[in-house]
Parts: sequence; structure tokens; C-alpha cells
Amino acid sequence: MLRQPGCAAAPPHLQYLLEPLHAAVHTQRGATATLPCVLRALPRNYRVKWSKVEPANYRESIIIITNGLYHKNYGPLSPRVRLRHSHRYDASLTITDVALEDEGRYRCQLVNGLEDESVSLTLHLEGIVFPYQPSNGRYKFNYHEAKQACEQQDSRLATYQQLYKAWMEGLDWCNAGWILDGTVHYPIINSREPCGGRLLLPGVRTYGARDKQKDRFDAFCFTSALQGSQVYFIRGHLNFKEARQACRNHGAAIAKVGQLYSAWKFSQLDRCDGGWLADGSVRYPITTPRERCGGLPDPGVRSFGFPSKELRTYGTYCFAEK
Repeated sequence: MLRQPGCAAAPPHLQYLLEPLHAAVHTQRGATATLPCVLRALPRNYRVKWSKVEPANYRESIIIITNGLYHKNYGPLSPRVRLRHSHRYDASLTITDVALEDEGRYRCQLVNGLEDESVSLTLHLEGIVFPYQPSNGRYKFNYHEAKQACEQQDSRLATYQQLYKAWMEGLDWCNAGWILDGTVHYPIINSREPCGGRLLLPGVRTYGARDKQKDRFDAFCFTSALQGSQVYFIRGHLNFKEARQACRNHGAAIAKVGQLYSAWKFSQLDRCDGGWLADGSVRYPITTPRERCGGLPDPGVRSFGFPSKELRTYGTYCFAEK
């Protein structure tokens, strides 16, 4: 039968795999998530292979392979993954204690000789992107240092999709930063002279791929809520060492920057008090803007920068798992 002009070719027909009802699975850090993959029939001598597409290099990392009777796990996800196998046609992948690095695109592939077929799904963590720079000023990180800095603040380098979503939700930042795939961007909502000029349209502006060793920028980090944890403030006039000890005295740890952003975003933490954080910076989270709390019209995590660690002016923000 002839195809009508202008009609797109139909996608390959799935003979054995069922198309998932939803292409994205939403979860939280620390939770258990299942990516569905169900067969409508069992071909002879088949295998099912689960893999993850890594955004840093666009390669697929094998997670698990099964022939229906036996399976083998691979890679760093190995201790936290299993097949759900609720019935003989079920090859769904279950991930326990979901971590930040688990977000991304997964592929369930039926390997059956000439009739190989696959379905793709996305594991999505609700989270927040925040810009980050060290105490010695902006544009100091090469790619590897930016990656490490985010990880030290209970976060990871953001993906482009995460940065784009953050821009759509209001992130406006004039300093360029690394993201996970090794490219450099900055999100602008209010066009202005110091940020490319007033004539450029709002958007996520890009410097493209840069030299990961030599080029230096800030970082865009992504973090997510962690189930069963809280961030709280201890009032006082503490230097940095005393702030850390005050948290320890409460059976907690001094909060990291990513943990404060997460508490502001997901627990609506709102305080007008500057407090020490683990990196030596002083910040405070505002969900209800008001005149005596910085005077800025938008919610956010405000920063006093990196004052002398001997200064006894601030309290501290602590992080504890419930």
C-alpha cells in the first residue's frame, strides 16, 4: 500500500515488548523506583538487557542482563538494582535507595537475533539547580574541579535538561558555569548589558564544549530532596569552628550548600538569619521575601559570601537525618 504524501513513517512495531504507559518515572532521592519493561510473549533464546545512557559521554552502560531464568548485574548500580519479576513476562528494573546520579535515560532491550527491539524510559528526580563558585571568586573551576565541588556540596553537575527547566522556572544568572556533559552555559531571563546585552533574547546561552582541563568557569549543581532528613538553624554568635561543633553537639553535621537549597525548595525553610555552611560560606533561605530580609523581591537562598572564619557574627545551619 502506498504511503500518502506528507505522512511520517510509522515507528517500528514492537512485537514482544509492551510500550510503557508513561515514558517518565518520577521519584525522590532515597526512594525505591521501578522502570517498567513487560513482554507480551516470550521468544525462544531471548535476553533482556538494561542499560543507562550516560550524559557525560553519551555511552550506554550495561546494568543487568537476564534470559528469564538467570541474570547478571554490572557496574556501579549493581548493588542497588534487581529485576522486579512479578510474573514470567515482567523484566522491569527496580532501583533501591535512588541517588542523584541515577537520574537519566534508561533502555530495556530485547535481544532476539534479527528481531531486537527496545523501549526507552526516563528516571526523573524532582530537584533544584543552583550556581556555585568557590571562596576565591568566580571562574576558578576547570570541569573536574566543578564536578568535585558539586559533589562536596551534596549535589552533582546539572544536566542541560535540568538547567533548562531551572531557567523556565526563573533561574537568572549572569556567570557561565559547567554542566555535566562538559559544555558551559548561563541562564538569562532579564536581558541586561553585563550579560550579553539588552538586545539578546532571554534563554540559556551557551559557550559550547570547552577544554575540561584548561578552561575555567563556575558550576551549575543539581540537588534533590533526601527522604528522612532536615535542615535547621542554631542561633548564636559563632565562628566557623564553633558552628561545626554546635551542630555536632546536636547529633548533626553542619549543612552543605546543596542541603540548604533542598530545604528551601522542598521544605520551605524560611529564615532571615545568616548561618555558616560546610564550605565556609554564610547564607540564608527566604521563601517569603520581605523588606528586612535583603529587600529582594524574589524568593531564594541569599549569600553573604565567604567571611573570615574567625568572625563571630552568625549562627549555623545543621543537617540531620531523622
